[in-house]
Amino acid sequence: MTIQDNSESRKKLSHLYNEIAKELFGFGTTLLRVTIDGNLITFQAKHRRSPRSAALEGEAPALKLEVDFRMSLLYKKRLRERLEEELGLQMEAVLRDYDAATQWAITNIILSDENENNLNG
Repeated sequence: MTIQDNSESRKKLSHLYNEIAKELFGFGTTLLRVTIDGNLITFQAKHRRSPRSAALEGEAPALKLEVDFRMSLLYKKRLRERLEEELGLQMEAVLRDYDAATQWAITNIILSDENENNLNG
């Protein structure tokens, strides 16, 4: 499948991103914006605070940071797998930064050159 910078592609990408959030955390995002620019796909997501996360934050802050880090790695792994399997995209890198204090995550997907000609039609 080719990926084009249009509302249908952004909707598919948003759906995949939210599906992974539901699988890992039990619920989707509160805000999600997807942009496609050349060989770069960016997800800007505001996540919901899970009750378990809030409890860990008060009782074991270092453990909460470790869990956040590990969950972010797992998120990247699952996102890569799903984009490859369901959309046939080849990626150079999946980069994700998550700010636990605000629940914002920015995920950048750098597509390999093999996809570059497919992005904008």
